[in-house]
Amino acid sequence: MNKKLILVICILFSTVIQSQTLKLEEIMKGNTFIGVSPENERWSLDGKKVYFDWNPNNELGTSTYFWKNGFSKPELASPTEAAFSKIDFKKTSNSDLYYYIDKGRLFSYAVKSKSSKKLYLQSIPISNLQMGNAPGVLFFKQGENLFQFNTNEGSVIQITNFRKGKGENATTDKESFLKSQQLELFQFVKDQEALKKWNLAKSKAIKSDFPKPYYYGKNTFGNLKGNPKGNFATFRLIEEAERKSEKMELFITSDGYNQIEETKEKVSTANILATKFGIYNIEKDSVYFVNFSSLSHIQDVPKYFELYETPKAMEKKDKLIVVQEPVYNENGSYVISEIRSQDNKDRWIVSLDLEKGTFEEIEHQHDEAWIGGPGIPSNSYGRGTLGFLADNETVYFQSEATGYSHLYTYNLKSKKKTQLTKGNWEVRTVSISNDKKAFYLTTTTTNPGNRSFYKFDVVNSVLEPILTKDGAHEVSISPDESTLLVRYSYKNKPWELYVAPNKKNTNLNLITSSTSASFKEYAWREPEVITFKAQDGTPVNARLYKPQTANANKAAILFVHGAGYLQNAHNYWSTYHREYMFHNMLVDLGYTVLDIDYRGSDGYGRDFRTGIYRFMGGKDLTDQIDGKKYLVDNYGIDASRVGIYGGSYGGFITLMGMLTTPNEFAAGAALRSVTDWAHYNHGYTGNILNFPETDPDAYKKSSPIYFANNLQGDLLMLHGMVDDNVEYKDIVRLSQRFIELGKKKWSLASFPVEAHGFKETYSWVDEYSRILNLFNESLLKK
Repeated sequence: MNKKLILVICILFSTVIQSQTLKLEEIMKGNTFIGVSPENERWSLDGKKVYFDWNPNNELGTSTYFWKNGFSKPELASPTEAAFSKIDFKKTSNSDLYYYIDKGRLFSYAVKSKSSKKLYLQSIPISNLQMGNAPGVLFFKQGENLFQFNTNEGSVIQITNFRKGKGENATTDKESFLKSQQLELFQFVKDQEALKKWNLAKSKAIKSDFPKPYYYGKNTFGNLKGNPKGNFATFRLIEEAERKSEKMELFITSDGYNQIEETKEKVSTANILATKFGIYNIEKDSVYFVNFSSLSHIQDVPKYFELYETPKAMEKKDKLIVVQEPVYNENGSYVISEIRSQDNKDRWIVSLDLEKGTFEEIEHQHDEAWIGGPGIPSNSYGRGTLGFLADNETVYFQSEATGYSHLYTYNLKSKKKTQLTKGNWEVRTVSISNDKKAFYLTTTTTNPGNRSFYKFDVVNSVLEPILTKDGAHEVSISPDESTLLVRYSYKNKPWELYVAPNKKNTNLNLITSSTSASFKEYAWREPEVITFKAQDGTPVNARLYKPQTANANKAAILFVHGAGYLQNAHNYWSTYHREYMFHNMLVDLGYTVLDIDYRGSDGYGRDFRTGIYRFMGGKDLTDQIDGKKYLVDNYGIDASRVGIYGGSYGGFITLMGMLTTPNEFAAGAALRSVTDWAHYNHGYTGNILNFPETDPDAYKKSSPIYFANNLQGDLLMLHGMVDDNVEYKDIVRLSQRFIELGKKKWSLASFPVEAHGFKETYSWVDEYSRILNLFNESLLKK
């Protein structure tokens, strides 16, 4: 037997042996098979211990562990210590003293003596603890009102008096008529009314120092916050509205009776509600509202309106906005806030004058698609990176003005705006140093698929590298900033915890080991991250899993990650860990797998993020087709043997691929898929496709249900029946379309106890055995 033949036999034999080591029944156990990585890591107040939630022994759930310098391995924390480690402590000017709320009760905590003292306990729990400007003064919320607690005096004072309803003296029109009639007809009633007015005048002569009640009707009241000086409180009102929610039926229940649950509101202009930003002046005992109608561009009409002949829609009027909770500098002399338009195309940052109820605009951001990006949440009710530097007059925030999310400052006195970071990369997370003169940044400077960690000195504008090797670093800094607690992972290495000195180009020291013996037995592939050019010239990144040449079957499978705005072609451990293991199994069987960060994915800047505006299933789908072409041109893939699969948004793209480009994919598996975007939720969909009432064309060309007649390849659909995100009804509606159109090459697998994210191993095994059978039957028997 010649050497070449022996080599081929050895390769084939080793491939068969390796493929036998991966079984769906094992890998679909997820973390039970892999090992549970540590999470929710945090420091003790004194910086001597680190705590984290972990499950190294494969128990039913996670427990809290701790580690400190000198320990060879982590130790299990007691239940009391575990609970205490999760408390949100509030700093004071005294480095030894903290305050915290636990189960609605107020405590103080002394670090040196490690002792807690209960300060306030009532039957109505308290929340929203805030530190006041004066030492020993703090504020908390109880019910719907704000209280001031002076720990020096031991006094507790209610400083607001907000109440739901119309008030004790409010009357309806009918009651007013009847009251007038009674006064007109009866002397007795006149006498009683005169006596009441006399008594009221006497009572008002003695002025009460208790705050007057403010009734806010049926509106939604929230975001109550006091300023550090304790002389103002701000709040938000959202107009009363009756909104219809989707209903979902549960079939497998403990008592044998079906249950109905409400899930979400569908995308609609009906969900855009008027809001008000209110100020309560504590000294004057008065409430007033800020008028934001002078904000720049607040009457701008979105450009897509021009596509429709709707003159009324083009009329100039103020956009409905949402004002976020104010942010105060250390002494309360400046207050700033972020404002969003509810179509999420505009973002403002303003400086507020609470005394006058006025504002000054300091930043306006606009995106004809939608506002978003790292540090700039895409939710119009969310707040981005925003705070003050040490001088108490310089504000910092993030902006995508250059096409990538970067860090900026604005000085409230000089009116000077400065861009701190620059380049074709993103600032992912921002935290400020204890002295508020430097930032700690997580960035994509080295690669879009990395999460590197730097220190940025504001004065010298120096970006100092601390952790920059390939992979992702999630960093928690010790209270004294001397040490880093780092959660790190790589493509084929799950998350573990490390500690490191906080210094330039530091080295990590491992403190946890989480992966199981079974997981370690397999040689997990390190997928190559490749870049191909899309048909419009945009570079697109993807993870490539390729078999050994001798084992290649010339068939390929494209995996489409979910969420839309998510990254998966990166250099760290994927949230899609079951899919990662499944892809290793597919490669063992000879398949080539491509996992593409298509248009709309996270990590590549503004233009990439908004590339799907007004057309989901457009560039995000052509990126899949261009990826297929790349495989055909470079890896000998048979163009007639390509399948596609994915869940949620990935399931949606699978459907769009099978139904709008029916000749491209021989088979597709669509998991928990959106089939009609008019039936999805408001915040996510309204950003990308605007609203069904104002932009119906965007919804029609983006929804698979309109293209059901084009089905040619083999389509498998899989859906949880208690999915409260993409309702089971979504897939039922598409199934009905297929039935009415006489389509036969489709099937639906339903999972009675599964929601959007599957939980049970037997469901995962059933789901992925069906997917594997689909590809084996459709792609290998041609």
